[in-house]
Amino acid sequence: MFDLDRLFQKSDLIPVIVQHAEKKDVLMLGFTNREAVELTLKTKTAWFWSRSRGELWNKGATSGNYLHVKQIFTDCDTDSLLYLCDPDGPACHTGAYSCFFQEIEL
Repeated sequence: MFDLDRLFQKSDLIPVIVQHAEKKDVLMLGFTNREAVELTLKTKTAWFWSRSRGELWNKGATSGNYLHVKQIFTDCDTDSLLYLCDPDGPACHTGAYSCFFQEIEL
């Protein structure tokens, strides 16, 4: 079992990149704390910490668009996570497939 203490040595809140497990599309970026990671491991659905609401949230609890976590990876510095997920529907709260749909022209 991975030592979760390693993830939160630098900060109580770390970023999570969510990627489609099969298509590899980047779906969203969220933030997590230790409790949210523990809930993710327990339920196999993605839990995050809402910085705006100051509370835990299970993605899909309101919309039905759950993110079913298939694999979890940490980066080389052990201070961010990657969740490979099978989504039940759109990942973005706007109803878009991915939260990354607004291009900035170069």
